[in-house]
This record gives sequence, structure tokens and C-alpha cells, in this order.
Amino acid sequence: MVNFTGYSLMKPTSRESVKSLIMKLNPYITEKDLIRLGPNGDGGYLVPNDLENIIACFSPSVDMISEFEMDCLKNGMKIYMADKTVDKPNIDIPISQYEFIKKHIGCTNNSNYLTIDEWVNSSLVNENNDLLLQMDIEGGEYISLINISDSLMKRFRILVIEFHALDQLWNLQFFNIAQQVFDKILQTHTCVHIHPNNDRGIDKTFGIEIPRTAEFTFWRNDRAKFENHQMNFPHQLDFDNTDNKHIPLPDIWFDCK
Repeated sequence: MVNFTGYSLMKPTSRESVKSLIMKLNPYITEKDLIRLGPNGDGGYLVPNDLENIIACFSPSVDMISEFEMDCLKNGMKIYMADKTVDKPNIDIPISQYEFIKKHIGCTNNSNYLTIDEWVNSSLVNENNDLLLQMDIEGGEYISLINISDSLMKRFRILVIEFHALDQLWNLQFFNIAQQVFDKILQTHTCVHIHPNNDRGIDKTFGIEIPRTAEFTFWRNDRAKFENHQMNFPHQLDFDNTDNKHIPLPDIWFDCK
């Protein structure tokens, strides 16, 4: 019996299963350079320099910092934001350049929640254009992404997602959900960057180091040839999220040997 975060698991996920999932997520070298959108700190993310003709950025959860969305705007995208906890986003641009809806993104549609499909479909965005998704919704990413349609997933040229509670991959029930989410993404996209959020630290269990929270960037498979894994971390454009101790990306997350 192994104890994790204050509770006991009689049957944790096998080490082999966790390692196999991590290796599927090892980032690949991109044909285009990675660039940074947003600030040099929390709220900034690395994406492939393939933004031309992406017409919209969908960004659930509104923070005090909207520099990522502003950089998307500068690259010709209209901005769509959603958050139930605030009345309006902290962004000083004309209302014609963005839309905001006071709802959480989740797995159903009601007065408080909105699915990603319903959000995009109700936005009047042309169904033939590429989109970008930037998601940091504090654990709600799993149920939101597992519910997304295959057709909409293919429209997102770039996915930037902060995944939370990754240390719970040792919980078999959580692992089964997380694995389905990652497998769904990997059907159409390839991981091109991972950056650990140094606010939450690293868990080490059965000799495997797992950042509790990490930012992942995925690039759609039709945009490049993915032949070699990226072996150099951190990227020169990576910056710590907080003033806490720096967290390097553990080797197992990029060294697929």
C-alpha cells in the first residue's frame, strides 16, 4: 500500500503505465522556431512560429494579466475569453476585437458552464479557419478536453494547456482519465514543448519525477514533420512562473531512451 497526499491507494497505477504515458508526451523538435507569447513569467507560453492565418484565440479563465491574448491580437487573431468569476476581462482594447462570456468552460451547457464546442460554435467563427486554444483552468482541463469533438480538435492548430495535478497519475482512476485526454490530443497533435510550473514543485514516486503542474504546447500533425525529440531543456525563452525554487524538466519527460 502506497500513501499519496494524505490518502491511501490499495492499487496505484503501475510504474510502467506512468512511464509509457510520459514517453508518449516527450516533445519533438519543430520545423519552425518556438516563440514566446505573453510576459516573461506566469501567463507567458512558448508556441511554434506558425501563427499566420489563425483567426481566433480561445482563452478560458481570465487573469489579471492578458499579455498572451494581446500578443495573439497583434498576430491578427480575434480574442475569445470566458470566466464565471469575473464581470469583464482586464484588457484595454476595443470591444470589437474580443468577446467575453461570463461562464466557466466545462463538459455541459447551462447557466454556469459552457462546452468548448458550444463556445466556438456560438462565436460565429468561420468553420474553415484555424484556431488557437490557450487553457489554464485549474484542473477543469481534463473534463473539458475529453468532451471536445474530434472535428473541433482538428481546427486548433496550436494547443497551449496547463495541466494540473499530474502527480495524481499514480491514482489509477485519475490516470485512466488523463491518459484518455492525452491520447485524444495525440491523435491529431504532437507535443513540442513542456515547461514545469515551479509554483507546485515536483513529486518523486517509484523513481519517476513528475511536475505537479506543467504547461504543454501541442502542434497539429499536418503542420510539420516530427522526426526527432527535443533534448535541450529549458528553452532559452522559458522563464519561471514564480520566485520559488527553479524546477528543471526531469529527464524522463524528454529523454525517451
